[in-house]
Amino acid sequence: MADWQGVSEFVAVAETASFTKAAQRLGTSTAHVSRQVSLLEDRLDTRLLFRTTRRVSLTDEGDTYFQHCRLLLDGLREAESALTQLKASPRGQIKLTAPVTYGEQMIMPIILDFMAQYPQVEIDVDLTNNQLDLIDSGCDFAIRLGRLANSSLVCKRLATRKLIVCGSATYLAKNGTPHTLSELTQHNCLRGQHDYWRFREEGRERNIRISGTLRCNSGIALLDAAKQGSGLIQLPDYYLQTALDEGSVVRVLNNYQDLEEGIWALFPHRRLQPLRVKMLVSFLTDALTNKAL
Repeated sequence: MADWQGVSEFVAVAETASFTKAAQRLGTSTAHVSRQVSLLEDRLDTRLLFRTTRRVSLTDEGDTYFQHCRLLLDGLREAESALTQLKASPRGQIKLTAPVTYGEQMIMPIILDFMAQYPQVEIDVDLTNNQLDLIDSGCDFAIRLGRLANSSLVCKRLATRKLIVCGSATYLAKNGTPHTLSELTQHNCLRGQHDYWRFREEGRERNIRISGTLRCNSGIALLDAAKQGSGLIQLPDYYLQTALDEGSVVRVLNNYQDLEEGIWALFPHRRLQPLRVKMLVSFLTDALTNKAL
């Protein structure tokens, strides 16, 4: 910092030929400008300016120094301008990870829209149902669904999801429509990773053990089975919205639906995120919120 001390004040005086005008340009006092220029001359052991009561002019040494300093300050202004433009138009690489199905159906279309809007950003997406170590994998952030385990990671909620129980009209006509949680024992409940479904009854969470003839770790496959009348399913709303709108499946047990869960962006640390990452996370938040409306 000592090498730069007084330089901007000196250049301002040289360009305006006045300590008063230099102070006005810099938004400071004339005394401060005079003091900084004097300290600069002392450090350089060189007189840079001739001072009289009527005018200020450069010495030969001052003129040489001014020409070099002006180039340095112009370069600094260009660097700051380039940084401003970089912030206005993000560029660089972003690496993230997301669950496979949710990533394919919900995240990738939004990312493609983002890349079309900001073509200088490169995005590396790892779709996996394994929870990667964000630091070891070099990810800027991860998208995680549902309830988060205790973690030192920093999180931001992007949107919410809700679990819905449904079945085809054909299945319900043949097997009846359940109206209470106890009736699930009478139904073929197509299972995912767990042997229970989550509900809320009278304000309290309940995990109801279920059984059925099919277990599969693919929500899409379970939905296809439900459409064909094989049984009931409980899946997040993003799997089901199109099928519900088309009427190929029908919601049941609405009164027992559990609370909405978060869809999160998790970051490996609290340090300031690059603008490109912040803009993508904001873009995802806006898009996912609009889809939920």
